[in-house]
Amino acid sequence: MTKILLLSRSKSMLNSLSERLQFENFATIETSSIDSATELCSSDHFDAAIIDGEMELEDIGLPMIVITRQPNVDSAVDALRHGAIDYLTIPLDMNRLLTTLRALHSDNAPYRRPTRHSIKRTNCATQPIIGNSEAIEHVRNMIQRVAPSDARVLVLGENGTGKELVARWLHLKSTRAEAPFIEVNCAAIPAELIESELFGHEKGSFTSAVKQRKGKFELADGGTLFMDEIGDMSLSAQAKVLRALQENKITRVGGDKDIAVDVRVVAATNKNIRDEIRLGHFREDLYHRLSVIEIDVPPLRERRSDIALLVEHFIGEICSRHNISTKCIEDKAIDILSSRPWTGNIRELHNVVERLIILSDDRITAETVERYSHA
Repeated sequence: MTKILLLSRSKSMLNSLSERLQFENFATIETSSIDSATELCSSDHFDAAIIDGEMELEDIGLPMIVITRQPNVDSAVDALRHGAIDYLTIPLDMNRLLTTLRALHSDNAPYRRPTRHSIKRTNCATQPIIGNSEAIEHVRNMIQRVAPSDARVLVLGENGTGKELVARWLHLKSTRAEAPFIEVNCAAIPAELIESELFGHEKGSFTSAVKQRKGKFELADGGTLFMDEIGDMSLSAQAKVLRALQENKITRVGGDKDIAVDVRVVAATNKNIRDEIRLGHFREDLYHRLSVIEIDVPPLRERRSDIALLVEHFIGEICSRHNISTKCIEDKAIDILSSRPWTGNIRELHNVVERLIILSDDRITAETVERYSHA
């Protein structure tokens, strides 16, 4: 049975959550202090913690769901920094809470139960998906629904919207989470080398092939292969990828032996694939193989309400990376940033925030933004 640690100073909150969760067949332990929670975690096994947002957050080595009565940007960012997997407000959406718990920690769910080690590794290696707009909430919900299956996913979106992040979370929330996540940027590899990169090659198969080499499909065996910018792949490579998806087998360049592979493919592109098919640049049969599920990642201009959260998150992350004190940002500065077109999307916003942090004093002002935020 899934065991949940409940942490709040409010007796009524603890009682109501405990009663409802026990009714839904969860086991619960309630406590009112961080010290007690840490002690309980050292002596007992829990699958997740539900924490009152009014308490000071600490990393207790568990997936955390934070519940708050007074949501604001600062508390949301703080929760995300501490590795929260969800951030809920009162009145509580119990259906969403139960969905999160069941999807991540149910004994019967198709997710691998996280260990303390894997939780810490995940929090460090993969950024959270920041935002609470309807558009980004839809993306999160799609990930929750799709990740447990082995269905292939085609992630669509403009450059800089976070397609790779979506792919990583599809992997981390899948049954393959402990297996490799292998990336290949199809646009960055010359056409004559893409087949060797994907399928590997045998020694002597071409001039520079001085030894046998495994390709990305073999390296991803048992895990997830993320094929970024797949719309830029040559037609000959597309044909071999199609065979690999149809037969779950690959052949190294210069080889004649079939090699069985068990790989979940997540592909991404910033191109309109249907236009590419019409122009003869992309195989329609491969498109249908890849797009069992499509996830559209919205551009930043369609989720402007998330910009304040993103800026706060980037400030914390960048200041920590540069080993400098966290800088404050004026509300007027946030307003200016929220009004920009952001043709480069989140990647452009991140770069601008880093520039502002480096060039500003202790506080990022509206004047600083006007001076330094243009490309």
